[in-house]
Amino acid sequence: MSVQAASQTIIENGEAGLARAVDRMVGGIIAYVRWPHSRGTAPRTLCLVGTPRLTSSIAPDMPGDSQVLVRQATAGGVMTGGDCDILFLGRTAEGDRRRLIEWVRGQPTLTITDDDPGCRKGAMFCLARKPAGLSFSVNLDAIGRGPLRVDPRVLRIGGAEGGGS
Repeated sequence: MSVQAASQTIIENGEAGLARAVDRMVGGIIAYVRWPHSRGTAPRTLCLVGTPRLTSSIAPDMPGDSQVLVRQATAGGVMTGGDCDILFLGRTAEGDRRRLIEWVRGQPTLTITDDDPGCRKGAMFCLARKPAGLSFSVNLDAIGRGPLRVDPRVLRIGGAEGGGS
């Protein structure tokens, strides 16, 4: 598995600052992903499965006019037509996580988690709280298994501080 660690974002003002940092980071990641079929300005749908570890809710801070609709979902709901462009995996049962990661392979679905700081459980992007701020890791193998295209600048950021494992 190829995992790269990323640069950090500084967190200000305690839990509220952490929530804003998570929303900015998630929005930034989404902004640098291209889906195989353009939908113009139609919003993307983020399905939140489980409970986020770093914040109480997810509300991606998107640049420009881009929008993301967020809705809570179950693993079963996602796999039976959840219509999710983005899966955010919070704390969830390990079996559900494994099934979702297997199901999403080959699908045009971006996966992000804040419950796997080492990025070893199959999500494409993994957020982690560090002493100096918030960072993310990139799982190149997971990205390579699907039709999404990630801007190389994000991948370079992911490799900025050296490698992974």
